[in-house]
Amino acid sequence: MTRSVLDDAFRHHVWATLELIDVCATLPPDQLETSVPGTYGSIIDTMRHLVGGDRGYLFVISGGRVQPIEEEEEARMDLAGLRKVMEEDGSLWPEVIAGDLDPDVDYVRPQPDGSLSHAPLGVRLAQVVHHGTDHRSQICTALTSIGVQPPEIDVWDLAEKEGRISRTPPGS
Repeated sequence: MTRSVLDDAFRHHVWATLELIDVCATLPPDQLETSVPGTYGSIIDTMRHLVGGDRGYLFVISGGRVQPIEEEEEARMDLAGLRKVMEEDGSLWPEVIAGDLDPDVDYVRPQPDGSLSHAPLGVRLAQVVHHGTDHRSQICTALTSIGVQPPEIDVWDLAEKEGRISRTPPGS
């Protein structure tokens, strides 16, 4: 199977989230409740929102192959449960983004108030990556505020870890 041009973006999205969950799993409960002005909320609430959002996007884009996380369940999830969801999502994203995708096909998502959200596939896929990056950054900011070194989770970090970047010295 030929890899999707989106494969690196989605592999990074899942990997970076798992790396961040692993760092957060080392924190005591009071540090997980850390909030920083201008961010979504506490570290744990932001992580729940990030992972719950990912599952919701995957639910819509995969045609219901996974079920979204109910709001009440999401509010109770611990980091181990969030990690399990991201691992599951990580195994399905490559299948969902494979093949000849039409970026303009309309995907509909029912909203809690009964309305329907319409957006083309290309927009929804871009939102998955943006949403994850935005909230991971917020969590890293909160970690820094309590003196915890955030993990190196840049796209370049994953590529370097996998040996997919090379450098040629000047004059070579």
